[in-house]
Amino acid sequence: MSEEKQHRNLFNRHKEDGGEQVPQSADHQYGEGNAQTAEKEKALKGEKYHKHMEELAEGGALATGGFALHEKHEEKKDPEHARRHKIEEEAAAAATVGEAGYGFHEHHDKKESKEEEKEAEGKKHHHLF
Repeated sequence: MSEEKQHRNLFNRHKEDGGEQVPQSADHQYGEGNAQTAEKEKALKGEKYHKHMEELAEGGALATGGFALHEKHEEKKDPEHARRHKIEEEAAAAATVGEAGYGFHEHHDKKESKEEEKEAEGKKHHHLF
């Protein structure tokens, strides 16, 4: 091994290399006048955002559904506080339905973003009916 320690900068490149700079956005790479590229980039960001939110909604629906099942079990196990567990179960069930609805909404938005991306690429499909 060499006794000299290698220094790396923020992008994990050697300081003496002076490697090329990575552009921060599409405007620097393609020029500010290219609206089609910016439109495509925006559609890709939207698709990624909606996919992430859809996955979060699915996780939330799973968690609240699990809590509702737990409260249903506690209702049977603890008859002294059955009323409280029943109310919490119903609240958790309602939250589960809400989370599932939000996930469905985000899935629809993700599909719209995909369509916008295709239109930005130039593959326009107009449905007549």
